[in-house]
Amino acid sequence: MTDDSSGGRRTKVERVMDEYDLEEWGERLEAEWTGEGTERTSLRDLATAFNQAVLGAAVREAEGTVLDTDVESLYRTLTDDDVSRSDTVRKRRELERSGVDIDEVRSNFVTHQTIYTYLTNVRDASLPEEDAEDRVERKKETVQRLAGRTQVITESTLDELRNADEITDREYEVFVDVRAICGNCGADYPIAELLDQGGCDCDGADAA
Repeated sequence: MTDDSSGGRRTKVERVMDEYDLEEWGERLEAEWTGEGTERTSLRDLATAFNQAVLGAAVREAEGTVLDTDVESLYRTLTDDDVSRSDTVRKRRELERSGVDIDEVRSNFVTHQTIYTYLTNVRDASLPEEDAEDRVERKKETVQRLAGRTQVITESTLDELRNADEITDREYEVFVDVRAICGNCGADYPIAELLDQGGCDCDGADAA
């Protein structure tokens, strides 16, 4: 494997793509970052997705096949600070017994800054100009997506605690309602409504 792909030193993303046969990710990273034909994906989310692809490739090479959902769970166990150390150690040992050199795999994980360097320096990619309406809509979708994730995690937590008899065995419904209160007039808005109407329409000169 050479360190020179086009007359200069290759980036880490290029080297990792070559090592794990992930060459198709170059076009995918650019398309998802710039929003080509789809909603834009943040650099941090792209780094996570790329690292999960690296992990999945390593596991498949060692033991055959692995589901995407399993890779996501496995990646979280290995990298999330909220996961107990015992769970992380146990999963590492399982991978090592399967023939996965987890230390090597982790050394090939990339950061969002590394993804940015690859996209801008190697693929000469840049973000398209966006108007204020597009920006507001994108931010609203981000908030809604995070709220949905919070709801899913909370529901999973309740199920886990209920199955472990640590809370009463009941059916629980979880609601995540992100709201904003105007500091001037005290009006209470669902965040999507507030963003759609361009903020609170009260007279800002009137102190609450």
